Amino acid sequence: MKKEYKHIFEPFTVRRMTLKNRIMMTPMGTNYGEQSGEMSFLHINYYEQRAKGGTGLIMVENASVDSPEGSNGTTQLRIDHDNYIPRLFKFTETIHKHGTCVGIQLNHAGASAQSARTNMQPVSASNIPSKEGGEIPRPLEKDEIMRIVKKYGEAAKRAQTAGFDTVEIHAGHSYLLSQFLSPLTNKRTDEFGGSPENRARFARLVMEEVRRQVGPNFPIFLRISADEFMEGGNTLDDCLEYLQYMQDEADVIDVSCGLNGSIQYQIDSNHFPDGWRAYMAKAVKERYHKPCVTMGNIRDPKVAEDILARGDADLIGIGRGLIADPEWVNKVEFGDVCDIRKCISCNIGCAGNRIGINRPIRCTVNPSVTDGEVYKKLHISKPCNVVVVGGGTAGMEAACTAAEVGCTTFLIEKKPYLGGLAAEISKIPDKKRLSDFPNYMIHRTNNLKNLFAFTNMEADVDFIRSLKPNIIVNATGSSPLLPPIAGLHENLGKEGSKVYCILDMIEHLGDYPDDMSGKKSRRNRRRRSGTRCRRILCAKRSGCKHR
Repeated sequence: MKKEYKHIFEPFTVRRMTLKNRIMMTPMGTNYGEQSGEMSFLHINYYEQRAKGGTGLIMVENASVDSPEGSNGTTQLRIDHDNYIPRLFKFTETIHKHGTCVGIQLNHAGASAQSARTNMQPVSASNIPSKEGGEIPRPLEKDEIMRIVKKYGEAAKRAQTAGFDTVEIHAGHSYLLSQFLSPLTNKRTDEFGGSPENRARFARLVMEEVRRQVGPNFPIFLRISADEFMEGGNTLDDCLEYLQYMQDEADVIDVSCGLNGSIQYQIDSNHFPDGWRAYMAKAVKERYHKPCVTMGNIRDPKVAEDILARGDADLIGIGRGLIADPEWVNKVEFGDVCDIRKCISCNIGCAGNRIGINRPIRCTVNPSVTDGEVYKKLHISKPCNVVVVGGGTAGMEAACTAAEVGCTTFLIEKKPYLGGLAAEISKIPDKKRLSDFPNYMIHRTNNLKNLFAFTNMEADVDFIRSLKPNIIVNATGSSPLLPPIAGLHENLGKEGSKVYCILDMIEHLGDYPDDMSGKKSRRNRRRRSGTRCRRILCAKRSGCKHR
């Protein structure tokens, strides 16, 4: 264990579950489930990669406790019937082989369900959609509420039978329990509406029923939206008030935030700094003296370590970061943090396409989400020379992949530095997280002894021919599109015109005011080639950190 990350690798025990470290994979939908709601073997491969990677606790994506009414998504997992237990048991056996604990999140979508998928009108606390333009739900009757309470308890018992170490009750993110907790969606006048105590009653009944079903030794997590970040919604202070009525049976509180209408906080936008949500977990922990999970763009292990060292939280939740690199934990513990393929929080394949058009999850920076680095076993059987033209992220990925399976690889880039458009765009202050990917790729490129990179070099025919290629890869990238606006092209980039394309704008970043007072920016305008190792192959010398 590395001394600088001793808090990350400190075991954590709650009731009869002991985690080997403080990293928890947070629940994120995958669209990998079978149409029946059963867990697929694609699911098992996906989660096993993260278990092999050293994750302490995997909290599986939300499973429906009452389908079709409470279903969220076209291929959501189900846990509302005993016939789902055998496949779930196979899954927990697989994960436990790697020393990783595993839980499953239990959920009812409420008004976030869609009648086009369920053939039923959604239900909720009141007749208020869970998002702007959403379907109008039907308010639940009291007897229906009590039936759903029982469903949660039965689902938790199934999870326990299937070998899960814990369950998490989802009471955030605009799902049913959240819809009762939030004054934005709960306009009831009975014992389930009005005061914080009444709005928390449904969640409290669920927690009590789950505890009754699973017994005293089984840990229960509770996930909340600690701040809804919407006008008229619950603030952190409001959350601290209503939690007193529902937290008794919670062993760990998973402190998230945001609703459907503030999803940029729930699925963090890329400009939010690492660990920005930790203050919410700290507030909950200080009030209720219970272990808490925090998350929020945590990519840098130093940030995770500092949060734990300060005591702001007890567990670090990483979702997208483990999609991007399932080996995150192992690389922090045994390797070099420069080897971490950090999530850039683009939210395209894991969120936008998955939620918006029902695709299975993909990752912009990880082309092999479910299979990991299995391709490295497919080593070439005879010598092969590969020439890759273009040193952007796509070109580096192609070159590295070729080199990693044994090809002698030549990477040619006409600019004096690698990184391509990603390196340029990341100069924009709110896009700086994007630089993590080209930096990772440069580090990976430099560590391959059979990969030779040429910068400041034109890829002319004679030069390529001299390398005797068996395969040539064209990775020369793209150029930003310019719309056909009258007057645009003739004024673009002209002195005094103040009309710029994106790349011209980046070149003038130092000329813009930082604020309305007109103070000039002091941002460093050095080119990437001036802040990285100038000699592309220098990482072959041991100890190069490529900072």
